[in-house]
Amino acid sequence: MIPLQILPSPRRGIGVRLFLLLLLIFLPPLLGELSGVRLLAEDSKSQVPLADPYILLDGDTYYAYGTHDGDGIRCYTSTDLRTWKDEGQALNKANTTEDKWFWAPEVYHIKGKYIMYFSANEHLFAATSDSPKGPFKQVGSYQMESLINDEKCIDSHIFIDEDSTAYIFFVRFNDGNCIWQARLSDDFITPVAGTLRKCFAVSQDWENKMGRVCEGPNVVKHNHRYYLTYSGNDYQSQDYAVGYATTVSLESNAWAKYTANPILRRRDDLVGTGHHSLFYDKDGLLRIVFHAHNSTAKVHPRLMYIGTMSFQDNNLVMLKDPIIRPTLSDAAPSNP
Repeated sequence: MIPLQILPSPRRGIGVRLFLLLLLIFLPPLLGELSGVRLLAEDSKSQVPLADPYILLDGDTYYAYGTHDGDGIRCYTSTDLRTWKDEGQALNKANTTEDKWFWAPEVYHIKGKYIMYFSANEHLFAATSDSPKGPFKQVGSYQMESLINDEKCIDSHIFIDEDSTAYIFFVRFNDGNCIWQARLSDDFITPVAGTLRKCFAVSQDWENKMGRVCEGPNVVKHNHRYYLTYSGNDYQSQDYAVGYATTVSLESNAWAKYTANPILRRRDDLVGTGHHSLFYDKDGLLRIVFHAHNSTAKVHPRLMYIGTMSFQDNNLVMLKDPIIRPTLSDAAPSNP
């Protein structure tokens, strides 16, 4: 029996040849366009020049602060974490006692006012304002003066527990860069005497590839456990990275470092990924905002990026979601 064969009619053959011709003409440019979208989404640089970034969600608006200006702290705003607007300086040195090294700010909305915690000239300070955009004005002198006199320290972070007890975590230079804590009084600024405790210093190999550094502390609470995330290595190292330690009590001082540290290092094309903060976005996702080097060949100016975190079996992990690479509202192209 001869198998039945369905052969294309002359008309159908012309249609197939025309389709193949059109495919050869239009497919390469289309692939190029798709490739361009991929590059924009995954390989583009952030346009927000903030190191040591911090993001506050207040109402429907995100406020980003960080290290950049030589004479103060700049603020950016966004409604979607992708496109940001430069709002100018939230803090200027004219409203402080210091004149240089304005680093690592955090801003909290507490009791109807906004409090900015920041480092200047390697000391810790607090400033207040009626608006998250400022102007912020310094309150008092060195924040830690009553506990450590005029000893240098940097990188303050505030954690407010469920019972409204406030703690300050910060970095001292008495064992390389190491992390300490103290309780704050009801004004959320003044440290309480007798509560100064050392959390930990460098003890894992990844923390001292360049220098001896544990810095940039940040604390979150999950399932009655406290997670202190921090950065290790000198910030100029391409292996600047993020790890964490845990404890069940902030009064016990028994921090245990995660054995699989670091949880963020050299993500995608980014190097020098570190000095971060954690926050929950409008959808309840736990986010990490961190800085990375300007490029693999250049450290400065460092740039702000945003990723997604999650607790999995009580381990804190960074998800494989695409990194948000912020753009400025008056700059092109827009973030996809």
